Amino acid sequence: MSDKNESQTTLAILGGTGKEGAGLAMRWARSGYRVIIGSRSPEKALKRSAEMNAEMGRDLLSGMSNAAAAAAADLIVLSVPYAAHKPTLAGLKEPCRGKVVVDLTVPLQPPEIMAVNLPAGGAAALEAQAILGEGAIVVAAFQNVSAVKLKQLDRPVDCDVLVCADDAEAKAAVIALAGAAGMRGIDAGPLKNAVAVESLTPLLLHINKNYQVKGAGIRITGLDA
Repeated sequence: MSDKNESQTTLAILGGTGKEGAGLAMRWARSGYRVIIGSRSPEKALKRSAEMNAEMGRDLLSGMSNAAAAAAADLIVLSVPYAAHKPTLAGLKEPCRGKVVVDLTVPLQPPEIMAVNLPAGGAAALEAQAILGEGAIVVAAFQNVSAVKLKQLDRPVDCDVLVCADDAEAKAAVIALAGAAGMRGIDAGPLKNAVAVESLTPLLLHINKNYQVKGAGIRITGLDA
């Protein structure tokens, strides 16, 4: 783990061209982190990072291929659809070695995205750890955060972030990342608890539809008492 401060820490957001990854990338860049947008296509990453820089009015983001972004980063964030989860990770074992990998993936199974789907590995984050091996430290976090809320850059996000990992230092680093993005990070136990955290997302999607709201989130009560 690194003891660098935000201005010295480089984050790679693999899948940073998508809605949730882009929202987090811009929030972290505005908080002082160096942020690289990763994509299967480096051209797409460069184009999207330029668009986000224009939106923020500052050149804070750069773009690279997923592999190059992972290799250049101190900490890696994976924000891809579940269908792209294994293919994306398959070629990243070496650039992820010795690094924290924050997995946002939820194993949704279209078209039934409002129903819980447990993948063969139990959870996407557990599958990521199995693919990357012991050389990387996988942390599950940010699965329950609305991309709509993340895009509202000047507002704190009304949602807690449940953080699951088997490494206490890695978990603390990701809780700090949540704070930098305008949210409260909460220690939610070991990585295997990602099974429960990932399963909350289809419930929230159902609540959004049933109550005609955008961006339902979760709050853990009693911590401020």
